[in-house]
Amino acid sequence: MVSADPFTADFWLDVHGVLFDLDGVITPTAVVHERAWAALFDWFLDAHGEAAGAADRRPFSPGDYEEYVDGKPRYDGVRSFLASRGVILPEGDPSDAPGADTVCALGNRKNEEFNAIVSSEGIAAYPGSVALLDALDALGVAQGIVSSSKNARPVLSGAGLGSRFEVVVDGVLSADLGLPGKPAPDAFMLGAKQLGADLAATVVFEDAVSGVAAGRAGGFGLVVGVNRGSSAENLLRSGADVVVDDLAELVDAVRTAAERTS
Repeated sequence: MVSADPFTADFWLDVHGVLFDLDGVITPTAVVHERAWAALFDWFLDAHGEAAGAADRRPFSPGDYEEYVDGKPRYDGVRSFLASRGVILPEGDPSDAPGADTVCALGNRKNEEFNAIVSSEGIAAYPGSVALLDALDALGVAQGIVSSSKNARPVLSGAGLGSRFEVVVDGVLSADLGLPGKPAPDAFMLGAKQLGADLAATVVFEDAVSGVAAGRAGGFGLVVGVNRGSSAENLLRSGADVVVDDLAELVDAVRTAAERTS
């Protein structure tokens, strides 16, 4: 790329593709996920923690969310948090009914919690993110979603973005293909391949430290950390090249690039 500065139009003139995480980048669903995880784990620790041998039964915290579950596939998040409290459960099977007996059962209960919140309260995309998507459309840059969530497509539809993206690599597709979850870069690399974009000319947007690490591990041209609560310091430490608080900060540069090509 001519420039490594995404706040300049020159940078965007050399971009072939952009890959966005969904939760916390395009839609504020990271907040909903955190609430759902808190409801799940607080219930488990209170009702089943003693019997499960939990060494620590304190309520689930924002720090727990960031360190153990944010950006990870659902069952990985369950397993990671339980291990932090000294609990090991049988893996179970994805078909397990929502409950407390297995990793999969807990993950499925979390999914119920998440869907209940979205159903009752709805979801809306961040205005700044939509503005950047519109600017990238005008520039003619291919865009895709790479999300660990198996609810990515319903969330996109609920936000009015169901047909917006050429490529969606979600938790369902990753599970079907046996791709490892973030911080492994495999899902992002598949997204770039489906876009037909060179990795070195592809930009990754992520708000989770695990996702930022995945973008860095994949050798992408630029990894933009989106600070929705992880802190700029943590995102930079995990491999972000630059951190923004809102995607709107990059809109003027992309619009200028589009004007130069029109």
